[in-house]
Amino acid sequence: MAKQPKQNKTAAGTDKNHVKQQNQQAAQKGQDQYGAEFASQTDAQQVREQNQKSQAKKK
Repeated sequence: MAKQPKQNKTAAGTDKNHVKQQNQQAAQKGQDQYGAEFASQTDAQQVREQNQKSQAKKK
């Protein structure tokens, strides 16, 4: 018969709360990095011009 995991542990013995904390930290770092990377690679004026051209084609 399989052992029953403790309340905060998985069957493999992993601490659930520790994993959740690590995931939150990784998600926060990922958001910060993505935001900075996206902003540094985006030319706002060029995007505006492309949007205007796209709208003009739709009309």
